Amino acid sequence: MSTHADSKPWTVPALAEAKRNGQKLVMLTAYDAGFARAFDANGVDLILVGDSLGMVVQGHDSTLPVTVADIAYHTTAVARVLQRALLVADLPFGADATPERAFEASLQLLRAGAEMVKIEGAGFKLDVIRYLVEREIPVCSHLGLTPQSVLTLGGFKVQGRGEAAERLRADARAVAAAGAALLVLECVPSPLAAQVTADVAIPTIGIGAGPGCDGQVLVMHDFLGLDSGHRRPKFVKDFLAEGGSVAGAVRAYADAVRAGTFPDAEHAYAS
Repeated sequence: MSTHADSKPWTVPALAEAKRNGQKLVMLTAYDAGFARAFDANGVDLILVGDSLGMVVQGHDSTLPVTVADIAYHTTAVARVLQRALLVADLPFGADATPERAFEASLQLLRAGAEMVKIEGAGFKLDVIRYLVEREIPVCSHLGLTPQSVLTLGGFKVQGRGEAAERLRADARAVAAAGAALLVLECVPSPLAAQVTADVAIPTIGIGAGPGCDGQVLVMHDFLGLDSGHRRPKFVKDFLAEGGSVAGAVRAYADAVRAGTFPDAEHAYAS
């Protein structure tokens, strides 16, 4: 059983320690107090209030319409009930366009209860990451399929194949050097994700990135097998069907991540 309610609360330094110790990290998205409480009590280490809420909660076709106010509202609800999990909140589209804008948005999210903010991409975002970290704001980076780039990517597609693999590895090293404490890798081939995980000292969290990452994350609605109105990604697994209840699903997911049995080849991408 993966209940860790009596364990110490997670901190940012503890994430790096977990990687050094080979301890797999378990992450889910949550958007309200009820589900956050169930996740926290049944073995989830990190909870993300993601801009995915634009698609699975608000019914949009992408994450682009989500605002800082939206993220702050849901962050406040989730933060009220957490006892153990570390709370990460997304900086939505446009909120990190400049270091100063990202700082103001991050202040709102930290005041709402977040302990870390997530930023998509590298490039000019490296200056944003450095600016925030220098001002004591922990940052989670996000590379691979970055949903806020859906218009330039031409859709939700696997990233990092062919020549793009070395660019992604370089970006991963760059965000770590800029001060990011955590790195989400989304929809990248499993071998590449494993290489990136070996390249950087910070923990990697995979979503459609294979079992070689230091942890895994799923969107709550996907993990529970709910129909979000969008195409079901290959990497998604319905743990509610396996666990029989929300609490059971969380425990089944946490156990599978820690044992390295999820994701398997069926839920990952080849090079």
